[in-house]
Amino acid sequence: MQGVLTVKAAHRFVIVAADFNKLITAQLEIGAREELSKLGAQASQISTMWVPGSFEIPTLAMAVAKKGGVSAIICLGCIIRGQTAHFDHVAATAASGIAAIGPATGVPTIFGVITADTQEQALDRAGLKMGNTGSHSAQVAVQMANMMAELAKGSL
Repeated sequence: MQGVLTVKAAHRFVIVAADFNKLITAQLEIGAREELSKLGAQASQISTMWVPGSFEIPTLAMAVAKKGGVSAIICLGCIIRGQTAHFDHVAATAASGIAAIGPATGVPTIFGVITADTQEQALDRAGLKMGNTGSHSAQVAVQMANMMAELAKGSL
């Protein structure tokens, strides 16, 4: 079975977005909201929570998942490589932290964190040349929310 790209009335989505590199993450958040709307979500079905940076995304996303009442969490951030190992630590922590949430809670938690070598590469993935990672992440969130709902109903 493949997930359906239609938002149901019962769906609730939380976007956890990093404030750091906001030039890029703001575009990801807009892309996610617009895509959810295109797929049938009402504004009341979407909440955005801003955290300081990508490192903090897993902490808030896990708390949201544990609280319940959410169909999927869309994690959006942007980590740009610098001249130190900081990039590697933040990227690895964000990726492993986000990846652990879904299996631990049963709430689909989507990895929409851009890891790029340059700001130009990041901007390309925020809607300039290579689509919008936020929009793509929203599609994945809707597919997963529908598949999890079908599984809960015993339809799979």
